[in-house]
Amino acid sequence: MTEIKANQDRLPQSVERFVVAWGEMGETWGVNRSVSQIHALLYIADQPLSAEDIAARLKLARSNVSTSLRELLAWSLIRRVSALGDRRDFYEAEADVFEMLRRIAANRKAREIDPAVAALSQCLASAEDDPRVSAGARKRFRAMLDVTQEVSRSFDEVISLPTPVLARLIKMGAAVVRLAGLTTGRSAKRPAQPDKTKA
Repeated sequence: MTEIKANQDRLPQSVERFVVAWGEMGETWGVNRSVSQIHALLYIADQPLSAEDIAARLKLARSNVSTSLRELLAWSLIRRVSALGDRRDFYEAEADVFEMLRRIAANRKAREIDPAVAALSQCLASAEDDPRVSAGARKRFRAMLDVTQEVSRSFDEVISLPTPVLARLIKMGAAVVRLAGLTTGRSAKRPAQPDKTKA
């Protein structure tokens, strides 16, 4: 029985690679590695897992798993589910990739962009009332605030798009920029280069 249980807890190589890679990417984005690995495991799992299952499969301390699950719940990336006849809590991840990305983007905006807008607004308001701050410095404060607010609005607009629209927009990629007339794309004719052989 012990050998069978050990085999069940062992992750397939492809799943293990995904969990490890997602954990490393999470660290790059400033997210705890354990949090990212648990999210990856729940995303790829065919059925909800208990905290005990997660700890066994990822070889993590139970306390670490509990803390990480609370963070993932706060991000709305996973949900708690119940199983008939079992008093334990089980967890499953949001399976819709676009909804998952939308929630990640919304949380990152709340943690990074919104505080930046608030801080820049305060800096500009303080600078406007301070005669020691030059007109040039106030202009730069205002320019940075304008751009940051525009980024914030763009985030809100993209996040609120229905999934089919967002999926189509992503697939269109650079074509959107070309359609907007902001660039001519790779097919644009380059200026004629002087013929050096005629010199």
